[in-house]
Amino acid sequence: MSLIPAFEIGIWNVWIPMLYFPLHPFIMIVVDKLVGVGNITKKMGDVPYTRAEKKMSNAMVILILLACIYAIFLPLKLGTLWFYIGMPVYLIGLIMLTWAIVNIATTPEGKPFTRGLYRYSRHPMTFWGNIMHLGVSIASASWVFLLFSIVVAILLLYLVIAEERGCIEHYGAPYRKYMNKTPRWLGIPKAV
Repeated sequence: MSLIPAFEIGIWNVWIPMLYFPLHPFIMIVVDKLVGVGNITKKMGDVPYTRAEKKMSNAMVILILLACIYAIFLPLKLGTLWFYIGMPVYLIGLIMLTWAIVNIATTPEGKPFTRGLYRYSRHPMTFWGNIMHLGVSIASASWVFLLFSIVVAILLLYLVIAEERGCIEHYGAPYRKYMNKTPRWLGIPKAV
């Protein structure tokens, strides 16, 4: 990693793997149409953010937007060890994030998401999205992009608490039971 950030417009830049993030809502809708059992945006619901959480959410959106803009000018380190380590990390994150979307799409409306990856983590989309950012940071050998990724991950640590609060309000006891047996991030489900 270089101390001076790279700024080169090119075809093989980080914008390619970062396309997933601005297209994410549309991908969710397409997956829902292909394999879903209901309206995915309705299933996801609104998150009851406090004023401070709303500010954090807005800051995260701005940071991701800045990362997407920076991605246009940030070359992938093709043919280097950075690239060969970072791209598999990114691809694993991409596959797992897409799998989590399929898990949401196949969950009946009115039920909490508890199938598939949601058996091992209450927030697999957030976890694997962070892994994707990490993979891009490595593949580009960019400390600036890694810094974006770390700040977004820290903001998400707090924002998932609001998501869980909203799920408790919406689903009640079934979600509390799910919380008691499933780790927040990643791990082996607890015995009930």
